[in-house]
Amino acid sequence: MIALAAHDPVPVTVQPDGLKGLLGVPVAAKGIVIFAHGSGSGRLSPRNTHVAQGLRDAGLATLLIDLLTPVEEQDRVNVFDIPLLASRLKAATGWVRLLAGMAALPVGYFGASTGAGAALLAASGPDARIAAIVSRGGRPDLAGSAALAHVRAPTLLIVGSRDLPVIELNRIAQRHLHAENELLIVPGATHLFEEPGTLDAVIDHAARWFRQHFQEA
Repeated sequence: MIALAAHDPVPVTVQPDGLKGLLGVPVAAKGIVIFAHGSGSGRLSPRNTHVAQGLRDAGLATLLIDLLTPVEEQDRVNVFDIPLLASRLKAATGWVRLLAGMAALPVGYFGASTGAGAALLAASGPDARIAAIVSRGGRPDLAGSAALAHVRAPTLLIVGSRDLPVIELNRIAQRHLHAENELLIVPGATHLFEEPGTLDAVIDHAARWFRQHFQEA
């Protein structure tokens, strides 16, 4: 097991695509959460960095990863290519499971915005073995109704109360999910959860969801 201080993630290169990531593994981690960022964001996103720190404080390992190379990011088509992003996320999951001491850890996905669609698509395969998924201000609908119906991982959909169009899109996606799921509305939050205390509420809910379902896994 890689043993790092909970506040000290280290740079890694995730193969086979040479993607840049930040891996943080607290002592006696209960599982690992891989982040799928939204369009225009990346492994250095202040919001996801803050969430990842909170999850590590709760005893969960985290992998913040750029699912595209710098060259690929220049083409905006790639940024919204959900199947491509999902394939990269699946490859990163395989890479994590090959790390020393990681094979036995449950794996979860934390998806933001378009990254939520990629996370759910990646988890829809028959061999995915994903223990839990959390979506923050996500677009789970982008995974497609057929994929959503095949997701087996318990899924928590977190949306801000002032993000009305995304609330409706999450409700539509929720109707296609057959796995355990919950739609949680954070009072006063807009799409980016920039309001005081709203992102910390996301951390609390996400940590609860992951720890509960990692333990069951």
